[in-house]
Amino acid sequence: MPSLPRSRALPVSSAALIAWSLGAASLGAASLGAQSSVAPTPRFTDPDRIAKLTRAMPTVDSIMRAFAERARVPGIAYGVVVDGKLLHVAAAGLREVPSRAAVDTSTVFRIASMTKSFTALAILQLRDAGKLALDDPAEKYVPELRTLRTLRYATSDAPRITVRHLLSHAAGFPEDNPWGDQQLARTDAELSAMMRSGIPFSNTPGVAYEYSNYGFAILGRIVVNVSGMPYARYIREKVLLPLGMTSTTMEARDVPAARRAHGYRLQDGQWLEEPPLPDGSFGAMGGMLTSSADLARWVGLMLSAWPPRDGAEHPALRRASLREMQQVWRFAGGNAARNAQSGALSYTSGGYAYGLRVSQNCLFNHIVAHSGGLPGFGSQMRWLPEYGVGVVALGNLTYTSWGGPIDQVLEALAKAGALQPRTIEPSPVLLAMQQQTTRLVQNWQPALADSIAAMNLYRDESAPRRAAAIKQLVDAAGGDCQPDGPIWAENALRGLFKLRCARGALRVGITLAPTTPARVQEFTVTAFPLEGKVGPAPVCRP
Repeated sequence: MPSLPRSRALPVSSAALIAWSLGAASLGAASLGAQSSVAPTPRFTDPDRIAKLTRAMPTVDSIMRAFAERARVPGIAYGVVVDGKLLHVAAAGLREVPSRAAVDTSTVFRIASMTKSFTALAILQLRDAGKLALDDPAEKYVPELRTLRTLRYATSDAPRITVRHLLSHAAGFPEDNPWGDQQLARTDAELSAMMRSGIPFSNTPGVAYEYSNYGFAILGRIVVNVSGMPYARYIREKVLLPLGMTSTTMEARDVPAARRAHGYRLQDGQWLEEPPLPDGSFGAMGGMLTSSADLARWVGLMLSAWPPRDGAEHPALRRASLREMQQVWRFAGGNAARNAQSGALSYTSGGYAYGLRVSQNCLFNHIVAHSGGLPGFGSQMRWLPEYGVGVVALGNLTYTSWGGPIDQVLEALAKAGALQPRTIEPSPVLLAMQQQTTRLVQNWQPALADSIAAMNLYRDESAPRRAAAIKQLVDAAGGDCQPDGPIWAENALRGLFKLRCARGALRVGITLAPTTPARVQEFTVTAFPLEGKVGPAPVCRP
């Protein structure tokens, strides 16, 4: 039988277990249809969670400062965001080398391509307002794209570029990082002229991931044309101000001189200042400047989309749309690597969402991030939706590479026990089915089995064969099998639990069918180590 999907779920709450134990004994199969399939909202159950995270902050400081010294970054600012709030923020080094002016936590840095997530949010705002559709052709909103000369598709079967293609780097435009950095100063007229002169394709639209700054510049033009407002004004009024991001801007000259980080590159062992790049028509792909505190608000907004729940929405964007931004829409492949020192094999896979990158590795199921690099600057934001924790980091050295130190920070938090995912709790009907399937393992009763079985269960394996196989396992474990610990929930309708027997243990897995009343579509019983702990399988198996 297929195994249960991997999970990061935690045990159910004591309240749920008490409710189950009080009601299970009197629950009959006929009443199962009355049990709710709606589970309680996932939550953090470790009362010491924030204290553990706080105690780990000196380790975070050590990692970040060691990186800055090793990489010779003039100045850095960084922060750790927990449950939407800035738990820890720090700064070190120089915002301006000649004057020896120090970076502080209010210093404003360029964040380059991290701007793309703000553009994506603006597009989804307009979509949610009914002003555009993601699967509309982009040319519907950008007249310059309507001519054959502008977009001479490589093949006759190529689809028209859509807004969604642009959001997920699937438009078929060539990767343009070296070129894109130098386009920020382009005027609106110049962008229009560039589009009219033609955009070549490296791929057919919709078949491959290829990072395109040009594509996000076009998305900025869509924001302008659909909203009727200049891009910078739209972002300020509709995104930044509702979030209280008062230090964030698209133009370096708007930042007070005493707060602006100067950008540097390292050449022949010396820091050379890079001239500031002005904001222009390509600003939507990488023109933003912000502080560590403001960027923490942005990450907090993204984290606030989890878990899905009832309740008031944020004025900037509804939670469902925020979660939509943070799902893979264009797969970008995977990568396996072996650590040269330890020999451990690791694997990372993922792709592009909307203005954000999404990945999975051997530690974490769901990682959302984006980096930003321009001459003089490098930054990254990364967060773990299941854990409610994020990291932001800013530096004023060209393409400051924050990937390694942020990896170390998250690994250190995990090793310290400071990272714990939310508890995923089972629905009442799953708890009820746990009680009924436990009874079947203890003593198979055909009438009870028939009453809870989905129509597929006995077609997959007959009732007599199931009963015989379960009895054989129970006998081998010594009989007298009793519940041992709470159910581990993959989701509201799927879970694993353990039965401790006289000489061994059994692991039981149940998955409910999409029917009302609820029925069991998958029912597995396997031998299990007596002291084994039922729980999710690791993301990366040995």
